[in-house]
Amino acid sequence: MEVADYWTWRAVGRTGGATVAWFLVVIAGFFETAFAILLKQSETFTKLWPTVGFAACALVSFGLLTWALRGLEIGPAYAVWTGLGTAGTAVVGMIMLDETVSVLKLVSISLVLCGIVGLNLSGVTP
Repeated sequence: MEVADYWTWRAVGRTGGATVAWFLVVIAGFFETAFAILLKQSETFTKLWPTVGFAACALVSFGLLTWALRGLEIGPAYAVWTGLGTAGTAVVGMIMLDETVSVLKLVSISLVLCGIVGLNLSGVTP
């Protein structure tokens, strides 16, 4: 087995590799939520620690997504990553940042999550 095969998910088999890759996309989505919240808290990069946290979370998020894309199609993986980040940011904003909560917001977040599930059920995961 070559090193290149390991990093493209072939070492653990196609299904197992895709599972690992999707797990990385989900973790990257959580870091996307974190970097969006920290971006708000940095107040236009004027507060040091939220700015440092933003940069660190952004690097981890993009790094994990890049790594996962070695074994996934870009369209569905990017949609899941941004969808999780969008929904997560909206929920954290409502819970921790006292943003307004409305039925329309909650339904919209649910629709984003349904879209993520729908993409995965459409057969994008081998």
